[in-house]
Amino acid sequence: MLRLKRAGTSFVFAAALALLAGGPTPLAAASAADIDRDASAALAKLYRGSPAAKRLAEKAVAVLIFPSVVKGGLIVGGQYGDGALRKRGKTVGYYSTAAVSYGLQAGAQSFGYALFFMTDSALKYLDRSEGWEIGVGPSVVVVDQGMAKTLTTTTAQDDIYAFIFGQKGLMAGVGLQGSKITRIQPDR
Repeated sequence: MLRLKRAGTSFVFAAALALLAGGPTPLAAASAADIDRDASAALAKLYRGSPAAKRLAEKAVAVLIFPSVVKGGLIVGGQYGDGALRKRGKTVGYYSTAAVSYGLQAGAQSFGYALFFMTDSALKYLDRSEGWEIGVGPSVVVVDQGMAKTLTTTTAQDDIYAFIFGQKGLMAGVGLQGSKITRIQPDR
């Protein structure tokens, strides 16, 4: 029993070191075409399920969509996903999102999220950053179902609004705080 416990602890420690050293990496890099296709499908699904997201998109300077973020962990966890930044419906850049966490957690899940940049200054912050950590810089408001019912383009006064969607798996909760967003150059 003690040997099994040590093996489990060693595995978690090794996983934590790997995640902290290089960050989580995908099993296979997605191509630009794959990211664009998945981002289009995810946005269409989000807009069907949330009229507030569709209304915000019409006023947003840009939308950064991560169609599928995979998260897993046992005490130490990590998450990773690729996404596309769109202005006026056209992709203008590609980004990854990654995070490492620790605490009482076990399981795996996937989810998607979209960031609606409402101001030029918020978008410029993303462009200037060598990796933007959510929670540092422009204010990000996560829109839940209750807020989505009352959110209008008149009441939307914050820099960035985040919609989380499509959560599947066996982990409780999704958080964006501490996620690092970095520009990538996927294969064409």
